[in-house]
Amino acid sequence: MDAKLKQAFTEPLSVNNPILIQVLGICSALAVTAQLEPAIVMGLSVTVITAFSNLIISLIRKTIPNRIRIIIQLVVVAALVTIVSMVLKAFAYDVSVQLSVYVGLIITNCILMGRLEAFAMSNGPVASLLDGIGSGLGYAWILIVVGAVRELLGAGTLLGFQIIPDACYEAGYVNNGMMTMPAMALIIVGCVIWAHRSIVKE
Repeated sequence: MDAKLKQAFTEPLSVNNPILIQVLGICSALAVTAQLEPAIVMGLSVTVITAFSNLIISLIRKTIPNRIRIIIQLVVVAALVTIVSMVLKAFAYDVSVQLSVYVGLIITNCILMGRLEAFAMSNGPVASLLDGIGSGLGYAWILIVVGAVRELLGAGTLLGFQIIPDACYEAGYVNNGMMTMPAMALIIVGCVIWAHRSIVKE
């Protein structure tokens, strides 16, 4: 893979992660991570939308008048969000109910608009697609980590399957109900950011 294309894909996963470095998309990271399943679905939804919106905008960037570029970007993102929302309602209705309005609010996610403005408007389709996939996955893995920690410590389960054995509960272990509160998501995200910045010095 060309070095520039590789960089476009790998940088958002860690070195230029949208949540850890740019601190974007925090609201949904707090709202949908009480359980692992909706966190995974939201992460994948944002990845798909970011990838295809980057690709589409990159393909038409030379035909977009500068004064209305934001409007065009919003229209593209809104169309993709509508498609993803309809697919979720058709094939994963229970999860779409859990995500509630947050799927629709992907259109306001700063990660999408940030990548469209900063990358897709000035780079080719392949690089833009890879950047979109990388940015979406960089966002998704944070949600998955936070969702896994919150569900495991808050309910003793992962994806609805009991992980903490009954013997622990019989010995006195109690699920941490605070993990279901949005404030704990913020604390966990803060811990992940701290750990990441301690490891990655760039």
